[in-house]
Amino acid sequence: MGKIRINNMSFHTYNGVFPEEKRMGQRLEIDVELTYPIEEQVKNDDLTETVSYADVYDTIERFVLNHNYNLIESLANNVLQTLLADYPMITEITLKVRKYSVPIAGIFDNIEIEVSGSNSND
Repeated sequence: MGKIRINNMSFHTYNGVFPEEKRMGQRLEIDVELTYPIEEQVKNDDLTETVSYADVYDTIERFVLNHNYNLIESLANNVLQTLLADYPMITEITLKVRKYSVPIAGIFDNIEIEVSGSNSND
């Protein structure tokens, strides 16, 4: 089964629990991995035989920039559900959301949430 990945998409968002996060916002990074049977579906070098990663990027960007949540877990779950609904040809999706400006007293690079889901072929 083939994989299509878009890595390190970066967006300025207003997600978070604390008032400063909602007011000032922060950068989130998102990776998405799409499982799609490239080996069987792409036969004629034609975009209609695959998943347009430009369209997937646009879907993620539009969602992330127009929805704010207290929890990045909620953002991740809702982006995942949107992608599964909008791209039924994708077998499975894994989505990672990284948040860098986290109000924790400690030294670390980021907080990362990972969610996965699949489209039923029943």
